[in-house]
Amino acid sequence: MSEAATLLVLVAALAFEAAFGYPAWIYQRIGHPVSWIGSLIAALDRRFNRESESDDKRRVAGILSLAFVLVTVGAIAWMLERLAAQIPNGGIFIAILASTLIASRSLYDHVAAVARALDEDGLAGARVAVGRIVGRNPLTLDEHGVARAAIESLAENASDGVVAPVFWFAFFGLPGLAVYKAINTADSMIGHRTKRHEAFGWAAARLDDLVNLPASRLTGLMFAAAALFARGASPAGALEAMSRDASKHRSPNAGWAESAMAGALGFKLNGPKVYGNVRVEDAYMGNGRRDLAAEDIEAALRLAVFAWGLMIATLLFFAVILRG
Repeated sequence: MSEAATLLVLVAALAFEAAFGYPAWIYQRIGHPVSWIGSLIAALDRRFNRESESDDKRRVAGILSLAFVLVTVGAIAWMLERLAAQIPNGGIFIAILASTLIASRSLYDHVAAVARALDEDGLAGARVAVGRIVGRNPLTLDEHGVARAAIESLAENASDGVVAPVFWFAFFGLPGLAVYKAINTADSMIGHRTKRHEAFGWAAARLDDLVNLPASRLTGLMFAAAALFARGASPAGALEAMSRDASKHRSPNAGWAESAMAGALGFKLNGPKVYGNVRVEDAYMGNGRRDLAAEDIEAALRLAVFAWGLMIATLLFFAVILRG
């Protein structure tokens, strides 16, 4: 495909995903591409991550396992892209495939469900809803903590689940998108600093940090730009919070989106939290309000929607320019 065609296919993929998401009936019958990748990673983890081996050998095993996953996923995506080039309207086929690896609809729905639960079901229902999208212990969260957790998840996953997939597809097509999702999935499964995975998942965690670096910065800038259009939001606040707080986050990437959203909306996000029974002393992002509620989640969702709209407009602009 030409560069302009790639961008138009990408816009179509975003439109498909926003309109239909990934239908539940398809998931129930055949699963999801990410679940297929996850099954391969889990099998390699069981087979090659041997606790009897030294950390050095487990690290090498993790590197080789990750390489196998990426080559396999990339090759399948490349073959599908080549096949699509040989059929009429193949770009639509690619757009549908790409839409399965973008998560704006799913992310919006899950975060909106937390706001709805806070309004309709109270704290107990909201804890259940937020527990579906965050790793921390929801039982430690009050109403304000639930709202903050939902907004933090929205900000971080706007980068990992939307902007990064778009970025890697724009430059490397379907193989680039598929390989990115494989890296991201591997990090979520084995990229943890636990006794079992610190060595075996070392490569997955480091590579995930690297491939998310450009999208995380872009997401922060997109939130700042979107603040020009979102009611009550501050572009200057987003830029100020990013420059001050992003580098304080324990993740090299998550702080950019979280600090931008916090600064744009006048919130104070992140900070200490509990995973399981372990308290983690994270840095604060932004210097605004901590007492957030359902309406603040809705404000964050509006900002995200404006940001995604600007992203689509930018893709269309460059597609027109490249077509001459």
